[in-house]
Amino acid sequence: MIIMTSRAQPTRKGTPTMAHDRAGRPARPTDLVDIAHLVTAYYSLVPDPDEPSQQVVFGTSGHRGSSEDSAFNEAHVMAMTQAIVEYRATRDITGPVYLARDTHALSEPAWTTALEVLAGNDVTAVIDARGRYTPTPALSHAVLNHNRGGTKHQADGIVVTPSHNPPRDGGFKYNPPHGGPADTKATDAIAARANELLRGGLAGVKRVSLDRAMSTHVERYDYLDQYVGDLPNALNLDAIRGAGIRMGADPMGGASVDYWEEIGQRFDLELEVVNPFVDPTWRFMTLDSDGQIRMDPSSRHAMAALVGIKDDYDISTGNDADADRHGIVTPDGGLMNPNHFLAVAIEYLVANRMWWDGLTKIGKTVVTSSMVDRVVGVLGRDVYEVPVGFKWFVPGLFSGSLAFGGEESAGASFLRMDGTVWTTDKDGILLALLAAEIAAVTGQTPSARYGELERQYGSPAYARIDAAATSEQKAQLASLTPEAVTGTEIAGEEITGILTTARGNGAPLGGLKVTTENAWFAARPSGTEDKYKIYAESFLGPEHLTQVQAAAEEMVNQALGG
Repeated sequence: MIIMTSRAQPTRKGTPTMAHDRAGRPARPTDLVDIAHLVTAYYSLVPDPDEPSQQVVFGTSGHRGSSEDSAFNEAHVMAMTQAIVEYRATRDITGPVYLARDTHALSEPAWTTALEVLAGNDVTAVIDARGRYTPTPALSHAVLNHNRGGTKHQADGIVVTPSHNPPRDGGFKYNPPHGGPADTKATDAIAARANELLRGGLAGVKRVSLDRAMSTHVERYDYLDQYVGDLPNALNLDAIRGAGIRMGADPMGGASVDYWEEIGQRFDLELEVVNPFVDPTWRFMTLDSDGQIRMDPSSRHAMAALVGIKDDYDISTGNDADADRHGIVTPDGGLMNPNHFLAVAIEYLVANRMWWDGLTKIGKTVVTSSMVDRVVGVLGRDVYEVPVGFKWFVPGLFSGSLAFGGEESAGASFLRMDGTVWTTDKDGILLALLAAEIAAVTGQTPSARYGELERQYGSPAYARIDAAATSEQKAQLASLTPEAVTGTEIAGEEITGILTTARGNGAPLGGLKVTTENAWFAARPSGTEDKYKIYAESFLGPEHLTQVQAAAEEMVNQALGG
């Protein structure tokens, strides 16, 4: 069992242990993936459709895996694309598919495969006019632009990315016409059909050559120009420029690299792209806590290089490979905990978006810090709490009824200045620029403002526990009912709530959340790994948090028959 604290310091069974001995240090040649071998495996290895680890499985954000493990290969992408084509036909989606890719080594081969299958099914793909990379939020923005006004031929999108995963991985995400992540009903149907196609030897897949696809079924779209040009409708860039905020932006070798350069130039900002390099081995990265190369902007180990130059800028930011996550670094606070920045961002936006006055709902996931609840309550707004996964925010952001949606894993988006939809997927670029806007308008760094929130509302201790679990145990945890909890208190506090459905939308949590006046824990199975997770928080300090964790483990073990 591993306990991950809010500062990303691992402990084991309550006893501190060290992270990997080179965590936070530059990668060495021996850490780097063999790109030629990885791409060869994509084309040469054939997955076994009867082996669960080699099947198509959509987690909270698409299918991910490595070609070397026969988990992300040409066959998978052919099957997933064909399944998406068939799914969209059942939903009468007759417009083009906006097709994006990030900088992972497997993304371009998979992007090419998807393009060939789309064309084989007489579906037009809309690709980047510059032949470059496309962040997830730019894809969402493009789909929404196409569909704005209720055009008859609605478009949808595919993003080829494993997000912040290590360089050896590939990933595939589907975004329906609402522009955000597909819901579970859609991804379950797509995965089931894809696996059926794999079992049938891909006999049902239609495909043409890349040359034919490019000459007959491709449209070009300037994702960068359309996205960057629209930013003033969501952010106060004039304030950033007027205050002379010095920004350091680290794309972390990802799809936002061209976007940050353009943002700085177009809006005359004091913005430096501190790492303009794209290399699919990510040789310039520092290792994450487990010794892996991982482009996680919420990890102090992965962000060590940027944190090391924090005093050079007023605000420094990082994005993962597809730019749907953000990391905020300040001179006075270093790398901010994602929960902390969400609270600051929400408070600022409610006070500084005049057209948001009629909007009352602020979205958070069930495992996001209760600091958000305390801040939102004082603001006179309503917390809209949903299960884990950004897809649950999509309907509210799309309709404009949800002003903000954010999750503890450093993913968020919010509405335009006028209260209409901006993106329905996580937008790391937007949130990074918001940090600069906050500093410009308030004269405080987000870190300093969070310190004031703690003095006003209390200082929560937050942690996550990962523990091994069988498939049967995971299924049992996902189907728990409130009756499974027989105790009446946690760590000396009376239980005030036992939840298996989300307070905001009533959707199943796929687990359990138990609350008291000053603390809570939530337990849920991992969507892609053989483990379960216990998130916990206490406003009574780290020692009380440890007691909450112990009580949570005991309750979960009892519920699982341990």
